[in-house]
Amino acid sequence: MRLGLATGFFGDAHPQVPIKLIQHAEAAGFDSVWTAETYGCDAMTPLAFIGAQTRRIRLGTNIAQLAARSPANLAMCAQTIDAMAGEGRMILGIGVSGPQIVEGWYGQPWGKPNYRLRDTVAIVKKILRREGPVSHEGREISLPYKGPGSSGLGKPLKSILHGNANIPVMLGTGTPTNIRMTAEIADGWLAGSKWVPGRDAHFRAIVEEGLAKRADGKKLKDFPIIGIAAVHLSNDVKGALAKLKPHIALYVGGMGAKNMNFHKDNMVNRGFGDAANRIQELFLAGRKDEATDAVPDEFVDQGALVGPPERLRERYKVWADTGLTQLLVTNVNEEAVDVLAKAAA
Repeated sequence: MRLGLATGFFGDAHPQVPIKLIQHAEAAGFDSVWTAETYGCDAMTPLAFIGAQTRRIRLGTNIAQLAARSPANLAMCAQTIDAMAGEGRMILGIGVSGPQIVEGWYGQPWGKPNYRLRDTVAIVKKILRREGPVSHEGREISLPYKGPGSSGLGKPLKSILHGNANIPVMLGTGTPTNIRMTAEIADGWLAGSKWVPGRDAHFRAIVEEGLAKRADGKKLKDFPIIGIAAVHLSNDVKGALAKLKPHIALYVGGMGAKNMNFHKDNMVNRGFGDAANRIQELFLAGRKDEATDAVPDEFVDQGALVGPPERLRERYKVWADTGLTQLLVTNVNEEAVDVLAKAAA
């Protein structure tokens, strides 16, 4: 199991890319670094900045939001960064986000994300391969566009840039239907916080169902599955778990609509339904400290690497034994990077 560094979506008012930490992770042997985006800083610009100040580490988006760009622009961004940073470094991770952001920030209909993801992956791959001018008749997206307002003058085009045709296109998906689709059409699954020790067999079965539909015959051993875990290096395990709880309470309690919150659903599916309902109830009532206190230690520990160096090494092995291809870590400092790099060596 390789290691990646997840930088998140730079939620501060004035974003600062942790370039020294990224360079340290690269020197320690980390395989990749990943950016994200929400309604603020985008994912592509920091990735280009990172690529210019590193040499080897692979560059991924986890995730680039589907509503933020057309499929053509996703392909353009990915192949441009790959060409400028050094061919073979870019990984294009795409996901949907939620309806509050899709409709509230990007001004697009929620629609049918499954169809839109299928169309996007197909178009991006056609653009990257440059086998001819790109046309696509999709359920949600078609090229050339022929819908309402069309001039009728659009024609299939072929990318001017002779980019890397093999840039991996991965999907961050969460429902069983979309996970199966990911395994069927994508180059890997960004499993996020869904793949944790104890839940791996459940999701492995879903991935296998999707892989069985592939046209290229790719098997599980050739299909990357990438998880994510928060890290806190400390001799005080209970105190370290407590430091990770406010972030969980925010996402379970307040991210998304009350009746459509994927982070809450994930907590429920991991067997903490009563806690999830209580956290959301408290958070939406403005009782955020109580919502934080309601996050179970067991839930935090299951999805994290917390404790002194020896416990981090033990937890790393537990995660590696689940069959993950790569584990992205968040909330790390240089000391934690070194401990994990030694565990992975």
